[in-house]
Amino acid sequence: MTHTVLVTGVSRHVGARVAGVLAADPDIGRVIGVDTVPPPSLTRDGGSLSGRTEFVRVDLRSPDIAQVIAAADVDIVVHMSLVSGPARSRSAMKEHNVIGTMQLLGACQRSTTVRRVVVRSTTAVYGSAPNDPAVFREDSEPAEVPHSGYAKDAGDVEGYVRGFARRRPDVVTSTLRFANFMGPGVDSPLTRYFAQPLPPTVFGFDPRLQFVHEDDGVEVLRRMALEDHPGTFNVAGDGVLLLSQCLRRAGRTPLPVPSPVFRFLGEMARAARRLDFTPEQLALMCHGRVVDSGRLIRELGWKPKFGTAAAFEDFLRSRRLSGGLSAAVADRLSDLASGRSTPGPG
Repeated sequence: MTHTVLVTGVSRHVGARVAGVLAADPDIGRVIGVDTVPPPSLTRDGGSLSGRTEFVRVDLRSPDIAQVIAAADVDIVVHMSLVSGPARSRSAMKEHNVIGTMQLLGACQRSTTVRRVVVRSTTAVYGSAPNDPAVFREDSEPAEVPHSGYAKDAGDVEGYVRGFARRRPDVVTSTLRFANFMGPGVDSPLTRYFAQPLPPTVFGFDPRLQFVHEDDGVEVLRRMALEDHPGTFNVAGDGVLLLSQCLRRAGRTPLPVPSPVFRFLGEMARAARRLDFTPEQLALMCHGRVVDSGRLIRELGWKPKFGTAAAFEDFLRSRRLSGGLSAAVADRLSDLASGRSTPGPG
């Protein structure tokens, strides 16, 4: 049996890659990529996105998505269209993320052909607070539930996904909470931050960060699309990096500033469209966030090829930012600065 897959959010890098890898699979008969704007790889004649992927311009907030699913007899849906920015306004972002997901799930609920739904979410749903658990598991409760922005949208989206799963228990529904993507093709507020010549940091804070390499993220999404793995799963590379380690490896000189100044600089950068740091991303730069991906590894019998450090190193190489200290030296300096070890004699 061949499958027909619908992938949302294909104008963005990871969404386009997911559509491409599914289109190359012999068990997939047809891949339909939808978004509000054409992806950069779309040919001039409107023919193909990548290989056998067809592009259809659809706004998920409209009922048109139901017509696409019905007309093509879609049986697998991969929802990649949760965005953190940029957007015309906060209300526009929320409409896209939340209302768009509601329309998509409503169409899936009414469909007689959809048998599997995979939703890209984010570890931002856990928030970032000083009294959070050291490591979040899927059933962990955050100290402070996000009440605004992208993280709030993701929480709302997950709530609608759980409701859909209850109403359609015959449909295999998977939710993937990804750590920050990192890799050669990733363009995000965090990758743009590390490319700044003098990145500001919050004085007194050195947050723990986790990344997932884009290759591993695409592979997880491919497996979830083709196999039955219901439930919610964290997705992150092994290990953590302190922000100070990241900056040293990138050859960047941090600019420590008080928290109000950091927030002010973030707002200025957003206004100038140089960076798109939202309040929840600013919280991450203070308190960090670490998750456990053990449930995913056990479920798939597979683990990411890239750990957090390796994903970051690959990003640095691709941007030619690896002119800083070696990983070993950067880690040693971070240990010394934090008092985790003392220098040897001589």
